[in-house]
Amino acid sequence: MSGDGGRVVMVTGGSRGIGAACAGWFLARGDRVAVTSRAGGGVAPEGTDPERFVDLACDVTDAHAVEQAFTAIEDRWGPVEILVANAGITRDTLVLRMDDEAWHAVLDTNLTGAFRVAKRAMAKMIRLRRGRIVFVSSVGAFVGSPGQANYAAAKAGLVGMARSMAREVASRGITVNVVAPGLVDTDMLAALDGDRRTLMEAQVPLGRTGTPAEIAEAVGFLASEGASYVTGAVLPVDGGLAMGM
Repeated sequence: MSGDGGRVVMVTGGSRGIGAACAGWFLARGDRVAVTSRAGGGVAPEGTDPERFVDLACDVTDAHAVEQAFTAIEDRWGPVEILVANAGITRDTLVLRMDDEAWHAVLDTNLTGAFRVAKRAMAKMIRLRRGRIVFVSSVGAFVGSPGQANYAAAKAGLVGMARSMAREVASRGITVNVVAPGLVDTDMLAALDGDRRTLMEAQVPLGRTGTPAEIAEAVGFLASEGASYVTGAVLPVDGGLAMGM
């Protein structure tokens, strides 16, 4: 897409876990990568050219912060050509115990936050007449888990939103897709108690959890030239957990 400087990539929620793995994937292929997180603190892999990596504090629930982050990237490298919308939180509890704050916090970060960054990226992609947007959803959008009504609603919402956006911008050479990870070795999974984790792993046909690097490979494919004829798709990377759904 870009010249010798590599493509301009933005990864939200990029300071750790899946986001950090995605950032590493693009950096390893010569792209320029900006990672964002609420408090900042993203670190590039050892040996990365500092001119090709920037870490930005950006709360995706704050429209002004989103605008500032995009402006900083554009001033440094130019328009974002690849957006990986990965920022997300959980506030797990059963529905009868879930208050409005827990509901809105998850929806505003995981769904509305993704809308904010995608809309902002899309405006410049339309002028470029090219671009890749990848939303990171979850197997929870399809199988449902007790205590995650807010999380499942947000992650399922990404699918409908992505498909609507994909139809709106396809004529401009922009693709919009979704990756739906299953159980992945991240801080979120590590926070589960051992018995619950064992039970969940037993439901995975491949018999194990995935790695952030495996999710990054799927994201990277959807952002590649090889996926230029793929849009509005949902790519499960879940060891077969949600097959057929």
